[in-house]
Amino acid sequence: MKKIINAIDKVEEEMILGLVKSAPDKLRKLDCGNVVVRAQKKEGKVALVSGGGSGHEPAHGGYVGEGMLDGAVAGAVFTSPTPDQIFEAIKAVATDKGVLCVVKNYTGDIMNFEMAIDMAKDEGIEADYVVVNDDVAVKDSLYTTGRRGVAGTILVHKIAGALAETGASLAEVKAVAEKVIENVRTMGMAITACTVPAAGKPGFELTEEEMEIGIGIHGEPGTSREKIKTANEIANELLTKITDDIDFAGKEVAVIVNGMGGTPLMELYIVNNYVSDFLKDKGIKVYDTMVGNYMTSIEMAGFSITLLRLDDELKALYDAKADTPALKR
Repeated sequence: MKKIINAIDKVEEEMILGLVKSAPDKLRKLDCGNVVVRAQKKEGKVALVSGGGSGHEPAHGGYVGEGMLDGAVAGAVFTSPTPDQIFEAIKAVATDKGVLCVVKNYTGDIMNFEMAIDMAKDEGIEADYVVVNDDVAVKDSLYTTGRRGVAGTILVHKIAGALAETGASLAEVKAVAEKVIENVRTMGMAITACTVPAAGKPGFELTEEEMEIGIGIHGEPGTSREKIKTANEIANELLTKITDDIDFAGKEVAVIVNGMGGTPLMELYIVNNYVSDFLKDKGIKVYDTMVGNYMTSIEMAGFSITLLRLDDELKALYDAKADTPALKR
């Protein structure tokens, strides 16, 4: 295993410290584990908290800042943060408007966030949560009951975060988050696996002629192993599954072509070239496109495609100001 690290047991802490030091005007780290919050707490708004295992950078700490999250909790690589860590994040950012947690649909994440929310309620903090399940590849997986939460989570952060900045109520922010969840779909693939530092070896093996379709973001294999195809053929396979899941025809969409951590931008732009043409041919209008690393799987080579159906409300919130280390609008 080759990794540019100092020690396996220091990976998450040193990563978070480096993130905070890269944006000290926006972020600060709590003393209770790897919890990142806004450098200046903002009152009078619903606070948003997200998180999960490390290894998905820039998610989730990179999205802490104006217009998005108020706090993010980083567990060990691909491991849910503990209820105590999540509770400390909730306490640190809580306002009189309440706290909304954005949780990806993984069993450990849901269980630990639910426990932390119960702890917060015992302290008199109004708190609630939504579960993101945008992955069309699987109904159930090693980590979930139901569909996995993947790159569509970023759009939940963006749009719910924008509404929260306006002073909307907890019920209103939760409702718009659930609206995004209902309208966002994602599917991904990989040509190489990633290596969790503590494991020291890739999560699965592929030959030079193979690819995995339907991968998640925790280094797990996909739903099928196929002979590698051209970028256009792969994108077509993913897009067909996404557009078969809900009706995007005649709609405007936000698009994310997301790298899994080890994919050159050259290849992501090649994919986006086909995505744009595919959607045009289907009568789907692209409102905006994001290309880059937004929800990764350490150094996995591969990509995912996310489509979000937009209406006037979602477009306005999508366009609202955001100022975070990983996403600015």
